Amino acid sequence: MADSNDMTINLVVLGKPQTGKSAAGNSLLGSSDFESHLCPSSVTSCCSLGRSGRILGLMRRNGHESALRVRVLDTPGYPHSALGKEQVRDMLRAALAQHFGQEGLHLALLVLRADLPLCPDESNDTVQLIQELLGPTWKDFTAVLLTHADKAEEAGYSEETYLHSASSTLLSLLTSVEHKYIFLDNHNSIIKEERNTVLRKLLNFIQKNNYRVLLKHNKE
Repeated sequence: MADSNDMTINLVVLGKPQTGKSAAGNSLLGSSDFESHLCPSSVTSCCSLGRSGRILGLMRRNGHESALRVRVLDTPGYPHSALGKEQVRDMLRAALAQHFGQEGLHLALLVLRADLPLCPDESNDTVQLIQELLGPTWKDFTAVLLTHADKAEEAGYSEETYLHSASSTLLSLLTSVEHKYIFLDNHNSIIKEERNTVLRKLLNFIQKNNYRVLLKHNKE
């Protein structure tokens, strides 16, 4: 950390192709680090790390305003249209060790589309991947990011009515991760206030987890 009062949070976005992982990463960083566009095949084919600048106005430490820095690891979709499952899994494992092996990972963000129903077979692959990558305590370090929330809103759903109508698969998943979820408006999430609201929620999840991290390897 560049300043003793600064805090860095380490995040990874995971999910199927075209769920909006890269766009969500850009929203969290306040940048356009990751390539993101509509495509009939998987856009992201390798892992890449994005870093934000110092973000003020979100937190205080020891009675003083503290700056937040965000690091996001963007990842290929899983399953991928051109890469095998084992290839993606091995790539992710290596990238997590490389980027978060020293400081640790605060949260894995499972990215799902709010405008599409979640069916049992669809969620199994990604949840199993997260379990393999993060281990038995994966639920403590996983939150669900529901992208395209603007489309659900246009259809007349508030967050409450959306969850009331959601599939049992999604509700079960949200329960398993202790209701750590965030709705992300793909049109407005890059706006500063919207971004800050999302970051505050992520900070709240991390705080409730006592700032614990995963994947940290101490050099002995």
